[in-house]
Parts: sequence; C-alpha cells; structure tokens
Amino acid sequence: MEDGASAAVEADALAPGPLGLVWRHPTEDDHPRLVGLVDEWFGGRRVHATFGRFLLVHFGSTSLVAETAEAKIAGYLIGFPSQDHPDQAFIHTAAVDPNLRRRGIGRELYRRFGRLAQARGASHVIAPVWPGDPIAVAFHRVLGFEPQTRAGAMRLYGTLAWPDYDFPGEDRVIFTRRIGADGG
Repeated sequence: MEDGASAAVEADALAPGPLGLVWRHPTEDDHPRLVGLVDEWFGGRRVHATFGRFLLVHFGSTSLVAETAEAKIAGYLIGFPSQDHPDQAFIHTAAVDPNLRRRGIGRELYRRFGRLAQARGASHVIAPVWPGDPIAVAFHRVLGFEPQTRAGAMRLYGTLAWPDYDFPGEDRVIFTRRIGADGG
C-alpha cells in the first residue's frame, strides 16, 4: 500500500469515535493494566495467561485500545495479519468493559482493526471464540461472522465449534468474515 493511503488508514484507526473515546495502539507499558482486566471482563474465566506481553511488543501496531477521557480502558483488541495466510487477519483477543457494552465500542474496535488488516492485504478476519460464551457468540454473529466448517467440527453449546481446539477442554468456534469496504 502506498504511504498516503497507509497514513489515511492509520489516521482513521486512531480518529475519535463513539462516546468521545481516545483510540490508540497499545504498547508494552499497557500490559499490566490490560492483563489485570481480562479475567474480570471475561466473566471470571481465567484467561490472563493467554495475554502475553509479547502480543503488545510484536503486534501493537495492528492492535487497538479505546480509552475514556479519564484514561480508563474502555476496550481493546489484540490482532495481527497472518504470516502464513496473508489474506487473513487474526483476532487473538478483544473485550469491552462490561459497564460500557452495547454502545458500539466492540463494533468499532472490529471495524478499525478490519481497516488496518485490509491495508496490509487481508480480505478476511478470523476470530476464535469459546462456544460457551453466549455474549461473544452473539456479538460475532451480529457482525456477520460465520463459524468455519471443517472435519471434526460439532455443535457445542448450540454453535458449530471444534472440540479441544487449543488443548483438552478448550473448545473454539472459529468465526470468519470477509472485510467490507469500510473495514467492517
């Protein structure tokens, strides 16, 4: 992508958005704050071990943090373009403060990430989700994501998912969606 177009995509990703939030890329310095929120924001599921510092060190430029005017984290998305599948961008984790949900923050995180990924050549976004999280499953469906079908997939919690995807007991719905013209 040419420098002018890349700069425009970057400016869009960091432009003011819903609720007057400040949008920026996370840095390694954000790790303690973010990792301190994830278990609470995921309904008490112990997921903090999957939020390694390396994600912010190596994928900060394609990830996003939304903050309130008081510098309180309202939401985040950690994602990156796939090295092995250049047409795909992968969302490792994303969450919105439970007290700020249903205000468009999650949708905006995904839209902005989609624009960044599209600028790097991706045409699809992949988002693995725990099938036992009805809020996350519904959110992805509303955004137009579809579960991937593949040998071994089965209905878990009412959604097509892959049992033991990451390791025994860690099932995943692998959602996929084509990136639209606006990144969404």
